[in-house]
Amino acid sequence: MKVAAIGECMIEFSQTPDGAFRRGFGGDTLNTALYLSRLGVDASYVTALGDDALSEAMLTSWQSEGIKTDLVTRVAGRLPGLYMIERDARGERTFLYWRDRAPARELFDRADSALLDRLARFDWLYLSGISLSLYGDSGRARLRELLANTRRNGGKIAFDGNYRPHGWIDKATARRAFEEMLPLIDLAMPTFEDEQALFGDDNLQQCVDRLRAAGISEIVVKRGAHGCVIATGSDCIEAPPPHVVQPVDTTAAGDSFNAAYLAARITGASPREAALAGHRLAAAVILSPGAVIERERMPKNVLTRGEIG
Repeated sequence: MKVAAIGECMIEFSQTPDGAFRRGFGGDTLNTALYLSRLGVDASYVTALGDDALSEAMLTSWQSEGIKTDLVTRVAGRLPGLYMIERDARGERTFLYWRDRAPARELFDRADSALLDRLARFDWLYLSGISLSLYGDSGRARLRELLANTRRNGGKIAFDGNYRPHGWIDKATARRAFEEMLPLIDLAMPTFEDEQALFGDDNLQQCVDRLRAAGISEIVVKRGAHGCVIATGSDCIEAPPPHVVQPVDTTAAGDSFNAAYLAARITGASPREAALAGHRLAAAVILSPGAVIERERMPKNVLTRGEIG
């Protein structure tokens, strides 16, 4: 199974326990692609970068993780975006961004038919609400056409709502973009707080019912330390984490959960088993600062089969 993750990777400055900052590379869909690759999935990343040294370093970094980069567009004279993560005493994050001129924002305005045809042949396309926020109306229209073509070819679409208000002109624009996208989704993996913020859902059942009404066949609503709720068909089950840990940094908790969940489902795991895989990986990720943990910190039993509860 081949997965292509679509979005943006930026230069990341994350705060260390002593108050200093370390440089890395991060972005929600890139984080998921990296953890998919570490879990043995054939993963490609789809974005646009500049022709500068930092863009080249990004590509080298992704390739060292086994991520395929042949679908990355390069734009002469441009630079990637940058963001800074500050954390409070509970490990919760505040993000500061410098990304208005990042070439990733023009990916679908620049994409030619050859790139779109190749993407439409993948088994899975993965994207997020942050991916949607990058593109204008014309870019999102081309993206929706790509998703529709992928499904016609037998592929599937996974989507993490990941709503970040600062990335949108206003909430109405974001809601319209999400609502246009949802009927094209096979697997939705949103966070409940994001859904509440964007759609005003009063409770989990309202959130699940709204996503079901859009025609999504598999829904995984993440709830942080409370685990997740999985809705498939008429079933709706809770999947709590096996252990609750005190986070050092919650960056990429959802991204890593999504990677392990999708990797497990691709390899034939049940939704319950896939949720346990997601909890295992996310628990390891939040015990280190930054989005990407060192390889030696990867848990060895992520995709081990076993039911929750």
